[in-house]
Parts: sequence; C-alpha cells; structure tokens
Amino acid sequence: VEMEEYESVLCVKPEVHVYRIPPRATNRGYRASEWQLDQPSWSGRLRITAKGQVAYIKLEDRTSGELFAQAPVDQFPSTAVESVTDSSRYFVIRIEDGNGRRAFIGIGFGDRGDAFDFNVALQDHFKWVKQQCEFAKQAQNPDEGPKLDLGFKEGQTIKINIANMKKKEGATGTSRARPASTGGLSLLPPPPGSKTSTLTPPSGEQLSVGGSLVQPAVAPGSGGATVLWPRPKPVTPATTDIWGDFTKSTGASSSQSEPGTGWVQF
Repeated sequence: VEMEEYESVLCVKPEVHVYRIPPRATNRGYRASEWQLDQPSWSGRLRITAKGQVAYIKLEDRTSGELFAQAPVDQFPSTAVESVTDSSRYFVIRIEDGNGRRAFIGIGFGDRGDAFDFNVALQDHFKWVKQQCEFAKQAQNPDEGPKLDLGFKEGQTIKINIANMKKKEGATGTSRARPASTGGLSLLPPPPGSKTSTLTPPSGEQLSVGGSLVQPAVAPGSGGATVLWPRPKPVTPATTDIWGDFTKSTGASSSQSEPGTGWVQF
C-alpha cells in the first residue's frame, strides 16, 4: 500500500530510563525484577514517530536532541516491543543501528501514566494502518465487499400505520352540516328586488302568522341570521300562487299580514 512518506510525532515523554537486560533463557517472558532498576544505563527523552506504516521509538538526549538509539516497529504487538510480566511500567524493545545490527534493551517510566500513553500511541497507529489497508483493498476490488440486501426475506412482513390518513378523511367528510329539514317543502328564493329583513322572536316564543304557528329557521349560508318563513295554509285546488297577492304591498312597508295571503310583509 502506497502511503505518504512524511514523519509525524505520535508521543513524546520527557524522561525514560534504559537498562541492560540478561538474555532470556526460557519463553516465559521478561521480568523487570531481574534488572538493576536502581542503576539505569542511560536516561533521556523518548519520542514515537511514524513514517508511512512504520513507527519508530527514538531515544534522544533531552537537552540536545541527539539520537541515542531507535527501534523501528512494523507490527504491534511483536518482538519489536514486548511488555514485561511483572510490571506495567517496563518494556523490552529491539533497537537497530541501520547496519543490520540489533540488540534488546529494557526501558522504564517513572510514571504509570507515561507507560500507558506509550502503549496506546503504538496501538492507535497500527489500528490506523489496518484500516488503511482495508480501505485500499475495497477500492481495488469493490465487488468483493459485502453487498447490502434490502429485499424481503421469506415470510417477512411490514406494518404501515395510516391512522393520520383516516383522520384526515373523516375530517373532510364532516366539514359541513346539512340544513334542517323543512318538512318536505322546498324553500324558494324571494322575488327579485324585494327586501328581506330578519325578525327574531323572543327566546322560547313562536310566531303566529295567519293562524298558523311558525318556527324560526336558520337559513343556510346566512352566518347564523334568523329568517322567518311562513308556514303555508292548506292549499285548495283553486290556489296555485304560493307567494300570495303582492299588489297591495306597494308603497310604505308594513309589519301587518294581509288577510288571506298567509305572508308577513316587511
């Protein structure tokens, strides 16, 4: 995987101690208690840098920054960096001089927090390296990645809630109320040019027009205004004009009814 070749700093610790360690006789691991912890061979600054996929543990002079030794790490955990079995503050690293020579030395931190930061910095770097390798493989072979299947499995069902839709339909169907029935009699509009006023009887009372009781009715679309419509007398076969005789109503308006017409003139 081709990666940009620039060096980044992952961790810096101002104080680290270096120890000579005895050869490991068995595979049981290193023990810091076997080192001379009160007599470190060298003390200075530790820096962890990264260039590409490789991390470098650099031991430098804390004043001048001169390099004392460095340990390249291309995989973690590996034999390049190992923890001891009896402490969390000491590690064994494999240093190289660039000429093919290698040696194992022990390093230790006076603070457990510094040892924790050292370990986490290496873990984070190689976690990032693993992700970059996976992304590069997916870019080269996009068809080999897992495909998203959005189809229904056998026997799988879904449920759709349409409660809001029913509520809207019900509200639309009941937006207007029908006018009250007039007993089977169609209400005709008044003649053209006539003026109609509203006359509302007191609450609970009825009007008597021509000897007939008339109930007040609310005309549709009148905004709640009450209009009095006369209840017609029984129609004889000779009577065909339901509006009555308007010849006598010409002139000033009157609030009295014309006898025999069954109509209140205003």
